[in-house]
Order: sequence, then structure tokens, then C-alpha cells
Amino acid sequence: MMNCALSLVASVITGAARVGLGILWLNEGLFKLKAGFGGADIGLVVDSTVSNNRVPDFFEAFTTTFLGGAPDFFGWAIPALEVGLGIALILGVLTLPAALMSAFTLLTYWLADQLIQEYPIMLALSVFTAVFVVSASRISVTTLVEKAVLRRKPESRWFVAPIRRWL
Repeated sequence: MMNCALSLVASVITGAARVGLGILWLNEGLFKLKAGFGGADIGLVVDSTVSNNRVPDFFEAFTTTFLGGAPDFFGWAIPALEVGLGIALILGVLTLPAALMSAFTLLTYWLADQLIQEYPIMLALSVFTAVFVVSASRISVTTLVEKAVLRRKPESRWFVAPIRRWL
């Protein structure tokens, strides 16, 4: 009984961290969309990485080549990515890939010296969610789908341990 209670408490805490991270991402993406974020903003990021001596040379080359090469695309893709991460994390769908992509995205923002006060907290929540992904996704849409599928097809292999971790 005690283990079951502790497991539930752990799932609530890690799930709350996952949902909190999702809310922060959703807020970031929606803020950019409402502000009309676009290619010009990507251009400003590229320009700032070129002129900022705190940005590593390899990342300056990355922003100049990729972001600078398609600013309109990335002006649309960045807010879409942020909103998508937010929705996936809030719902608990593809939790591990979303947590890893969250950490990667935040590290790229950090490398570009585009750090705001939420990003270190978001990075910590991303790592926490990735490390405790099984517990963090216990209360999620994926779990509801898993239970429905296993009720209908108990022999289903979609939710075995190695695969389930990524869902």
C-alpha cells in the first residue's frame, strides 16, 4: 500500500513538472505568435550571434547558414515548435522526445545568448522530465490510450517497456 501511494505521489509530482514545462512552452510560442514573430526576428537573432563574442564560432556558423538561409521558414517554425512542445508535454504525448527536444531547443537559445529568466527553469524541468519519464507520463493521454488498446488487444506490443518509454 505504501509503495502504491509513493508511486502515485511521484507520478503527480513528475507529471506536474511535465505539465508546468508544457505551459511555459505554450506561453512562449503563443507570445511569439501574438507578437508577429517572423523572419525579421530570426534575422535579428542571426545578426546578434555574429556580433556577440559570447556566442561560440560553431554556433555563429550554424545560425548564419541555417537560420540566416531561411529566416521566413524559421520565423514560422520556431513558434510552431514551441506550441507543439507545449501541447505534447501538457497532454503527455511522446513525453521523452518532447522533453529531449525541449532541452535541445533551450540549449540552442542559450548558445545564441538569447537567455531569458525562464529558460534555466525550463531546462531543469526538461531534464527532470526526461530522467523520470516513466513516472512523468503515468498520468497522460498516452496512458489513457494504452489502457484502451490493452483492454481491446491484450497481446499488443506497442506498450512494452522499451517502446513505452518513448511514448
